[in-house]
Amino acid sequence: MQVLPESVSTWPPNGWRLTAWLSVAVLAACAAAASLAGDPADGARMVIRLTARTSLILFVLAFTASSLAQVWPSATTLWLRTNRRNFGLAFAFSHGVHAAAIFALSQLDPVLFDALTAPVAFIAGGTGYLAIVLMAATSFDRTAAAVGPKAWRVIHTGGAWFLAVFFVVNFGRRAVLMPEMYWPYMALILAAIALRLIVRFRGRKRDRAKLGA
Repeated sequence: MQVLPESVSTWPPNGWRLTAWLSVAVLAACAAAASLAGDPADGARMVIRLTARTSLILFVLAFTASSLAQVWPSATTLWLRTNRRNFGLAFAFSHGVHAAAIFALSQLDPVLFDALTAPVAFIAGGTGYLAIVLMAATSFDRTAAAVGPKAWRVIHTGGAWFLAVFFVVNFGRRAVLMPEMYWPYMALILAAIALRLIVRFRGRKRDRAKLGA
């Protein structure tokens, strides 16, 4: 992986500037949501719900960046692919805020927190955060070189697919109860998965054709 050069143009932002802009936007949205809450515990819940959505959107952008550039090549999709790592790091930041809000709720209203969570959620959530930490930590040149290309592919490909399924499960069970609120997000992650699978299938088909030529 190479460090992305800073663009001469200030907009759209690239590289670390993009990560910073996205992180500030997430924090500003969370502050606005919390300010509308009636009490701190309700504010924490609003931040949890908001960051679940911002994390999903940022994840999908990073997850589909290369596929979008292959299927619909354009200046926009090239920009997405070029900044895929930075979208991924912004996703990690958003989900870090999500974790902080969950912890805040556990301290502000332990009874409500226990009622809303189950032991299996800690296991699945902990595994998801482990994947996010590993992916974020190996998104830098030195750490990527330290683990090697094979391990890097396992971490990032395996981690990305695990998180995609994790989002499907989490948004899917809520979509059953509140379809009007959650099905648009379910459609987004399912479309992202379908796009990745289509591009992967096309790549394998093209490789087989080359071998048979």
